[in-house]
Amino acid sequence: MDIWAKNISEARKIQKILRSKVTIKPLSFKPEYICGVDASFSESNIFACASLFKLPELIHIEDSIVKMKLEFPYIPNFLSFREGKAFMEAIKNLKIKPQIILFDGQGIAHPLYFGIASHIGVLLDIPSIGCAKSRLVGEYEEPKKEKGSYSYLYYRGKIVGAVLRTKTGVKPIFVSPGHLIDIESSIEVVLKVTKQYRIPEPLRKAHQRTTIERYKIAD
Repeated sequence: MDIWAKNISEARKIQKILRSKVTIKPLSFKPEYICGVDASFSESNIFACASLFKLPELIHIEDSIVKMKLEFPYIPNFLSFREGKAFMEAIKNLKIKPQIILFDGQGIAHPLYFGIASHIGVLLDIPSIGCAKSRLVGEYEEPKKEKGSYSYLYYRGKIVGAVLRTKTGVKPIFVSPGHLIDIESSIEVVLKVTKQYRIPEPLRKAHQRTTIERYKIAD
C-alpha cells in the first residue's frame, strides 16, 4: 500500500486502513527523549523540523530540518498527507530516536479519530500526542484558570482528548492521544515539557527553527 495519497479518494482509503491500527493505552515507561515537530511553508516547499529534548531535565539536544517539495494540497482533516512525509524524514534524521513525539495538531480528536499525531504515530510505531492550539471537533466545559487544570473533550459521545490549561490565566490547549498513549498519560507528558509559555517547549523550538529556515532558504 502506498501510504502517501495523491488525491482525497486515496487519502480516505489510507486513513480508514491505518486508523484501525491506533492503540490508546497508558504509557508504561518513563521516556528519556521527546521531540516536537512543526512545519512552515512557501509556495512550493515544506520546511519541517523535529526538535529533540532530553527528560526529565528538558535539555535541548538537537534539531533536524528537512525541506521537501509539496505534493499534496491543503485540505482540512487531511494534513498528514501534506506534512507527514517531511515530518517522518526529520524524525528519522535525528541522531537519537525519540520515545514520544508531540505534534501541533490532533490525535484522535479528529472527524475520523485519526489526526496527524495518530497517523504518524502509527507509521513510526512511536507514542504520539496531538497538542493543538484550537479545537477541531467536540464539546467541552472550560477548565479552571490554574495551570494543570483540564476538562475532557467529547466528540460523538466519546472522550477524545482534554482541554488543558498549561499556564495560569492563559487560553488552554487541546491535547489528544495519537497512538500508544492515553489521555491521562498525554496530559502528564505535556505538563512536564511546558514551562513558562503556553506551548510545550519541544513544539515551541520546532516552530522557531522551521520559521527561521523558511526565511533563510529560497524556493
